[in-house]
Amino acid sequence: MELEAAKMIGAGIATLALAGIGIGLGNIFGSYLSGALRNPSAAPKQFTNLLIGFALTEATGLFALVIAFLILFT
Repeated sequence: MELEAAKMIGAGIATLALAGIGIGLGNIFGSYLSGALRNPSAAPKQFTNLLIGFALTEATGLFALVIAFLILFT
């Protein structure tokens, strides 16, 4: 197998994590919306937790993307 082909396969595998990130973000925001509709008075208290969960999930996606770029261009 050529090196270029191996790089492309490795970068493709590294970006599979982005599918999980999409599922995770959907779960985070869906759960927040469901909880906010059930108990609107508790929604502002949970908004900071929503932002922290979003930031950590998105950071994982960015790390996966950086790894894919490192595999491709180094």
